[in-house]
Amino acid sequence: MITLSALPGLLAAAEQAEPVASAGRLLTAALVGIVALVLLITQFSLHPFLALTIGSLLVAGIAGMPMGDAVEAYSDGFGSTAAEVGTLIALGAMFGKLLADSGGADRLVDTIVSRSGPRTLPWAMAAVGALIGLPMFFEIGLVILMPVIFLVARRAQTSLIAVGIPALAGLSAMHGLVPPHPGPLAAIGILEADLGITLLLGVVVAIPVVVLSGPLFAKLAARWVDVTPPALFDTAVTTGAGTGPASGDAPAEEPARRPGFATTLLTVLLPVVLMMGKAVGDIAFPEDNPVRAVLDFAGTPLIALLLSVLVAMFTLGAGSGMTRTEITGSLERSLPAIAGIVLIVAAGGGFKQTLVDTGIGAMIAGWATGAGISALLLGWLVAVAIRLATGSATVATVTAAGILVPLLPTLDPLQTSLLVLAIGAGSLFFSHVNDAGFWLVKEYFGLTVGQNVKTWSIMETLISVSGLVIVLVIDLIL
Repeated sequence: MITLSALPGLLAAAEQAEPVASAGRLLTAALVGIVALVLLITQFSLHPFLALTIGSLLVAGIAGMPMGDAVEAYSDGFGSTAAEVGTLIALGAMFGKLLADSGGADRLVDTIVSRSGPRTLPWAMAAVGALIGLPMFFEIGLVILMPVIFLVARRAQTSLIAVGIPALAGLSAMHGLVPPHPGPLAAIGILEADLGITLLLGVVVAIPVVVLSGPLFAKLAARWVDVTPPALFDTAVTTGAGTGPASGDAPAEEPARRPGFATTLLTVLLPVVLMMGKAVGDIAFPEDNPVRAVLDFAGTPLIALLLSVLVAMFTLGAGSGMTRTEITGSLERSLPAIAGIVLIVAAGGGFKQTLVDTGIGAMIAGWATGAGISALLLGWLVAVAIRLATGSATVATVTAAGILVPLLPTLDPLQTSLLVLAIGAGSLFFSHVNDAGFWLVKEYFGLTVGQNVKTWSIMETLISVSGLVIVLVIDLIL
């Protein structure tokens, strides 16, 4: 298995390899491959896993790489990415499912919202979205939050947009900027970024981004689009992840009791604290210090998420009265939903390795360096282009990260983490009709396409642009 510690040697070897063809042929291969990828996803509705696989082989074939080498390059990239990222995505899904099925997510939501007044309600909903978004994928978090958004809007007699946009902003910003979400994790693995530094900076960037695109933007959005919340979920606010048309699972039975707010909050923050602890330990203690060794072990992403799932089985599962069988069933039901995500991320790793082995990535990076384009701005622009074309934030993230790999020798660890965040911000730019999230939000909120563009799409663009600006400012300061 190829570990993250072994990747620098692999990257150095790839950078020393001769390009397999002339610059013109490599450029043609890259353009044709990316266009084919976009068309297969958007026009032929092909699953991104298949599109990335076909695109990788097409790039290699046009570049003149022997098909045996092309398959080997794709397989190496696929395998290393799946080994590193796939396990983390699975553990994150287990943690999120336990949070939902135990009633812990409802406890967080109810406690925060009940302590908020009319003026602070949008800010509370942004906090709820961010907290739920830390351990959960966007789609799962949205399904959990929708009943709460509807109920809060009805009780407060306010616009659905006024409380919904802040919650969506919290969810989306965490999804694009903060590990352990698939996109950031994949970019961290591909670009050899330090996870602790990236996590810390991701939270720093996400806070002002959520404020701007959430409560502040919601004031304008609510004037543009005024939607009255339906009574659909008035009696279903505590049904957990099974509520809503996009769940894909049978509704989970309501737990006998819900875990306490403090217990739930500490459990949700545990993986974040462990991974940040590793980053602090690396700065505060020398290499041979035993405290640093413990922090390094506990803060390794695999260990941090594994420990968090084990703790959640007791604090959330047993703490809510779930039996062993129910806890096991919850963990099992979490995995089928993320199989497609793991395949997409791994195939993105295969696509990346093809770009590296053919020399295309080094060629593009060389042009960017010669032109004086900031690596952070370049990463954001590439991710934006792929996001607009394919509609997939994950595909945009892994593809852009693969293209920027040859720039790594010119970046220090801090800049590499900032590059991950710039790519993550670009992957959220202007969600529109080719994005499944666009239709999910539209149908839940009962909006027209035009209304969804004025609210959801602009919110996503604000997250993307403000995220880039903050990343660039941090780069200038630090």
